[in-house]
Amino acid sequence: MRPTTPPSPTARSRPEPPISPVNAVTIIVPIFGIILIGWAAAVAGLLSDRVSDGLSEYVFSIGVPALIIGTLTRPGLEGEIAWSYWFSYFGGAALSWAAGSLIALRRKGIGRQGAVLHGFAASQSNTIFMGVPMILQAYGDEGAFPLFLLLAVHLPLMMGMATFLIEAEGGRSLWQRVSGLAKVLLKNPIFVALLIGMALRLFHVTPAGPAKAVLDAFAGTASTCALVALGAGLKRYRVLFDLPGALTVAFLKVVVHPLAVWLLAFHVFSMPPAYAGVATLFAAMPVGINAYLLAVRYKTETGLVAASVLVSTMIAPLTTIAWLTLLGHA
Repeated sequence: MRPTTPPSPTARSRPEPPISPVNAVTIIVPIFGIILIGWAAAVAGLLSDRVSDGLSEYVFSIGVPALIIGTLTRPGLEGEIAWSYWFSYFGGAALSWAAGSLIALRRKGIGRQGAVLHGFAASQSNTIFMGVPMILQAYGDEGAFPLFLLLAVHLPLMMGMATFLIEAEGGRSLWQRVSGLAKVLLKNPIFVALLIGMALRLFHVTPAGPAKAVLDAFAGTASTCALVALGAGLKRYRVLFDLPGALTVAFLKVVVHPLAVWLLAFHVFSMPPAYAGVATLFAAMPVGINAYLLAVRYKTETGLVAASVLVSTMIAPLTTIAWLTLLGHA
């Protein structure tokens, strides 16, 4: 018997009529409810750190890659590549990054590497664990193509820029930095899945039969498992570590970043409404886990970045309702 799974969010189209506060709450309650359940299960000891780590690895290595490949190769998924889309999103990210870095440099005891991480955290969205479930829930098929298109560029560009800036003081040659980044990306299951999905799409290859059944089975678990893993992982972060700094980064991430993208996407450039909405909601996601992983790798600002992840995720329910409501009337 085929296992019973919740309806895939990609089966939905954008809610009509335009998103109201009530509809926005309806969208986010299941998402943040699952995160809360994951956190409560971890606090109660029902999910150990080892299980939480394993679930995160499953989501990152299997669940979301299957969702990406399955979505990109689905018949009827069409879209255009608009340069205004890239300028809007990454223009907003650059503004938030610059603001975060400049503020950090004015604080005592934070060097250039730490300032880079502050800026990166202020502009790096939680794409896998929250962005994908949230945007597919809000925009459905209409938002799937611009979402995964942005995901394909967001990961290598943001991680690559942060790595280049951090290692600029390390004396490594340009070739060493480029080759090192390439190795990191080619070992990243999300990046590899994006490459596979886009290659299959380019050659009009659509998985069918058993291959499609396997992809669908894994893809159906991606969103729920990602949200549970995120909730369980939040137990480890310390909110009281440099709370003023964490609040500053969180404000830049969930308010300044999406506000800049919204202004560019809706009032400066021209693009399909779904693209503008996806870019804004993508920017409105909390601080991404990659910021914390990068801080751990370079052994600097780990406490601040971890606190920023937690604080931004805690305030995200309120800010997300506001952004969804605004997008519904844009």
